[in-house]
Amino acid sequence: GSVTPLQMALAYSVFANGGYLTAPMLIAKVTDSKGRVLSLGAPPVLDDSSRAIDARNAFVMSSLLQEVTRSGTAASAKRALGRGDIYGKTGTTNDSMDAWFAGFHPSLVAVVWIGYDTPRKLGDRETGGGLALPVWIEYMAHALKGVPVKEFTPPEGVVNVNGDWS
Repeated sequence: GSVTPLQMALAYSVFANGGYLTAPMLIAKVTDSKGRVLSLGAPPVLDDSSRAIDARNAFVMSSLLQEVTRSGTAASAKRALGRGDIYGKTGTTNDSMDAWFAGFHPSLVAVVWIGYDTPRKLGDRETGGGLALPVWIEYMAHALKGVPVKEFTPPEGVVNVNGDWS
């Protein structure tokens, strides 16, 4: 199967939103040349009708994705951004045809895909961590500038045993 970056962002937004599925907001604010706000996107209202997965599952999955940015294939994201409240996963398709990084902060999801419209190899040693992740880091450095660090609070019913959430 295949997915678009927007579909991947929608999927990851469920984790960023604590288990709620929300429509992606591609443009949050439009201003004129003097900085006056012309249009402002409203955050979605989260209620039971938009719950996709249990909050506990979203939290546990987010903790796994956070570990990828702390000590896994995306550890350079934490080092470069200097913050621990980022979550994500690198991805490389068979034969290095596509390189991905899908990641989020509790307030923002961003996905980077690198590949060709007419599929062909990116190169024998190209990966999501080597190609897509640096682009994501550069974007998030700008997007999260001035945004406070925000860690997820474990929901009721989730426990930490020997460093693992369950």
